[in-house]
Amino acid sequence: MSGMHLSREFFELIKAIGESKSKQEEDRIIAREVVALKKKLESGGAGGGGGPSLGMIPGSPIPGSSGAAHGNILNTNKKKAREFLVRVLYVEMLGHDGSFGYIKAVELAASQSIIHKRTGYLVCSCCLSPEHEFRFMLINQMQRDLNSSNLLESCGALLAVTSLITPDLVSTVSTQVIGLLEHTEQTVRKKAIIAMHRLHQLSPDAVTKQEVTEKVRRMLCDRDPAVMGATLNVIEAMARVDAQPFKDLVPSLVSILKQICERRLPSEYDYHRIPAPWMQMKIVRILSVVGKNDSNSSEGMYEIVGECLRKAEEAGINASNAIVYECIRCITNIYPNPVLLDAAGASISRFLSSRSQNLRYLGVTGLASIVERHPKYAADHQLAVIECLEDEDETLLRKTLDLLYRMTNPVNVEFITDRLLHFLRRSTDPYLKSDLTLKICTIGERYAPNNAWYVRTITELFNIAGDLVDPAVATNLMSLIAEGTGNEDDDEEADMVLRKQAVELYVNLLNNPSNRMPRVLVETLAWVLGEYGYLSSVMPLSDIIDGMCKLLQSGNTARLGGGAPSTRRLVLTAIMKMVAQYGSCPATAAKVVDDYTKSSDPDAQKRCLEFQTILTQAPHLLGEVFPVDASLEDIDVSLDLSFLDGVVSDAIANGARPYQKPEDDDDDDINAVASQAASAFKMTPYEKPSERTYGQGAMQGMGSANMGPAGSGNVPLPPGSSSSTVNPQAAASPTQQPSNPGEPQLVLRNVANVWGKQAPPPAQAPVPSVPTTSSFASATTSSTPTGYGGFGVPAAAAPAVPIKTAEQLEKERMAAALFGGMSGAPPPPPHAPTQPAVMATPQMAMAPSAPQPTPAAPLTTPQVAPAVSAAPEVDLLGFDMGPTTTTTTSSIDMLAPTPLMEEPAPAPAPVAPPVPEPAPAPMPADPFAAAGLLDGFAESAPLPSLSTTEALDSAKFEFGGAPIAPLTINTPQFGERWGQCPSTHPVKIPSSTSADTLSKFMILCVRAGLHKVEEIAATNEGIAACMAGGGSSVALVHGKISPLPGGTSSRIDITVKSTDPQLGLSLSMYLQNMLR
Repeated sequence: MSGMHLSREFFELIKAIGESKSKQEEDRIIAREVVALKKKLESGGAGGGGGPSLGMIPGSPIPGSSGAAHGNILNTNKKKAREFLVRVLYVEMLGHDGSFGYIKAVELAASQSIIHKRTGYLVCSCCLSPEHEFRFMLINQMQRDLNSSNLLESCGALLAVTSLITPDLVSTVSTQVIGLLEHTEQTVRKKAIIAMHRLHQLSPDAVTKQEVTEKVRRMLCDRDPAVMGATLNVIEAMARVDAQPFKDLVPSLVSILKQICERRLPSEYDYHRIPAPWMQMKIVRILSVVGKNDSNSSEGMYEIVGECLRKAEEAGINASNAIVYECIRCITNIYPNPVLLDAAGASISRFLSSRSQNLRYLGVTGLASIVERHPKYAADHQLAVIECLEDEDETLLRKTLDLLYRMTNPVNVEFITDRLLHFLRRSTDPYLKSDLTLKICTIGERYAPNNAWYVRTITELFNIAGDLVDPAVATNLMSLIAEGTGNEDDDEEADMVLRKQAVELYVNLLNNPSNRMPRVLVETLAWVLGEYGYLSSVMPLSDIIDGMCKLLQSGNTARLGGGAPSTRRLVLTAIMKMVAQYGSCPATAAKVVDDYTKSSDPDAQKRCLEFQTILTQAPHLLGEVFPVDASLEDIDVSLDLSFLDGVVSDAIANGARPYQKPEDDDDDDINAVASQAASAFKMTPYEKPSERTYGQGAMQGMGSANMGPAGSGNVPLPPGSSSSTVNPQAAASPTQQPSNPGEPQLVLRNVANVWGKQAPPPAQAPVPSVPTTSSFASATTSSTPTGYGGFGVPAAAAPAVPIKTAEQLEKERMAAALFGGMSGAPPPPPHAPTQPAVMATPQMAMAPSAPQPTPAAPLTTPQVAPAVSAAPEVDLLGFDMGPTTTTTTSSIDMLAPTPLMEEPAPAPAPVAPPVPEPAPAPMPADPFAAAGLLDGFAESAPLPSLSTTEALDSAKFEFGGAPIAPLTINTPQFGERWGQCPSTHPVKIPSSTSADTLSKFMILCVRAGLHKVEEIAATNEGIAACMAGGGSSVALVHGKISPLPGGTSSRIDITVKSTDPQLGLSLSMYLQNMLR
């Protein structure tokens, strides 16, 4: 035991703790140890209950009597005292109180022995709370140690300062700490720089930011690398708070990193032949913070970051892989550089292809960081991501799911949502389920391809994890079903189709209820069927009423969403609404209403009694109490109850006593307060909003407020008594589908993502498709920019196509769906919308006349997206290069009318050959002059066949051979997308006569194919939006009109932002020529 420097008692304690089988056994061991330690402390009368105080160790700040002190072995044997404190530390670590030994730690901190002093400081640092009074007793000792000439004492005091000093004590040691920055020993200097930063964090007023920044700059150039390395920690922490003061340090940091990479540091800083890897990573992280969104700072670090990445790649060990990962993060954060991005993409590819789970995790994390700003690099790792989704490592799986969420776009949202729902269905981790639920709600609201898909997806989410869904999501879903697109000029038939699909979805759920249905699902089901149950073609309304009654009387509270009283009230209200729609009360509904007239819930009892009274005594009022499709109708409320004046007059005439207000009525105080506050508030109503507002605020308010329960047996209504009843067989059967199912249509309440009116589908030029075995790589190259945000470039086909297994083909199909919109090729054909098994609509039960959405054909074999032929180069600047001449090469004139663009497309080949030069088609000598866009630059008059007005009316801007489509969004969505578009193209037109007013500018934008988002007359600004490639590329236009003196022309400042640089450039040039 002597070789271990442990007493037998201490050894037995550690052994017993390690061998304990339960927490209870461990607690018994520690309780015995506490008793033994207290006895040691009190032996000889030291520190005991009423005995003399502890003896004083030489130099201790604790005074004591000289008599009893020497009787305590802890005062005479410092080794025993040190072991005593270590055992107290074990007691504290295992959750028990060791405060009886704190005073001994304070004493030992004043010892002359360094090892005992540091032990005392250690126990004080770990055990003393910031408010403990013993901290004040250590200040004098720390000041003496900081001023000590002994190197070890100064280091021990600096370590204690970082953990023992509180904000109110910073000023007592700050001068000594800053003075130690000039110490001759590098060990003291590097500890002093850390301690100074800690004091600045505790009290920025005592140790100012300017003072710390000045000291840090000087210490960065310290002659010892260890001090420089410690300074890097301080710079990184401060730069994350405010990077501006350190931007001018980029050249110095680059120089230091270059010296490290060139192995100019002593060899003792190497780790596994990697020169100072921790210093490299710290410098790269600092450069990442300083260079973010700063092109000037980033330009100075491109070369060294690339060199650092290359040398770390060559090493190929764990330490170098850590440097590579930091370089990837730095490259994705600083101002983009294509060469560095390509190198980062290659490093990510190496990580993803590794067999090591740790490296694959780094690869997925790096891909998640690069895909946010540069999505095209994700297209090269499709199969690797699919394999990570199927990996058994849960940590890797979670990181991959986060990657899917980050790379979601309107093209792949359906596939990614299906995958997230799949993992949510089989997950048992509450945190993961909550996180996945939030992500599904977010991407569903943001990227929903159509309203019907959103209703199906959210309903399935309710069924899987309804308990974790925010109730506001259910409210928004019901508002969507009630309002449809939310625009008054939209086709009502399209909204009715959506409601009919929602009804059939929930009718199938009612037919096949699961053993456990979340509360939010039951309440949504009750509201939808109660409002629109008459639209069902799957099941008669009487059967729906019976199904709701069975659900209410099943006795299975889990199936009824827990059986909460509010849920039962909603189901009761839905039954009453459907009875009013049906025209008579079935026996099952009458029994349910009658049973609930005796309910213990007063609200449900009141509803049923009122409904029973209406049904038996005034059935003609059912249509007014339960109107059809009136959930969003405004209710007129009479605040003065003037409609009762006649009743009051008749009662008084019959001898009733008039009402007299009580003398001690508390309402007087309330009225007095209200009258005083009346002058403080402006009660003028706000201006009526331009868009229709919602009439519903919460889910409980979806039903009629006056619906009361009641019911007799099977009580038929008198013929013709209810003029508002709806015959389910006579209900209109809308058959019109939404004009463009691929266009976002969702309108939600109180959320930023709103789908506006559906836009007509853009005309697509027919292009031939080339069959291939790869479902995600195009066999041809194209100069036409396609894809979502410029993702990737299609890879050329390999000379020999290997035979692929069914598993490989399935993975490629999944990758094509996952990375849709992220590669150069067009997106793959969509799948048929999938539904849960319990939601599948049986086709046999459908009425022949029921309108049903036509599902997309399921994919039986891997499909390849149609290859796009190489587009000829666009020349928009040829008009000012001399006299107008007839063109001899094929070109795309985006300003010419559409009928003139009909040219035969070259047949695609496995590898795109040079574009042949077809015979020149008959066309005007100068289409720009024909469209009236040269504004005096043309030497000849416009052609008679193309007048200026006609040309502008038909001159839709085309991109990739197809006209652009209007992107229907509102102003908040425009602002959100504005920050997400990386490509910016400003256009300045000094003088324009064609758009000298804001209204003319917006008219020309609409003629070009853009959607007018908003026209701001107050500032003479307008915004518009469009999309190309079926929504894969988006362009946003902001214009400001500044009238010039004279009133005949205006200066126009236009900014075009786009997810595709080519689309933004082409559109900006088009607008410049059109508005000149």
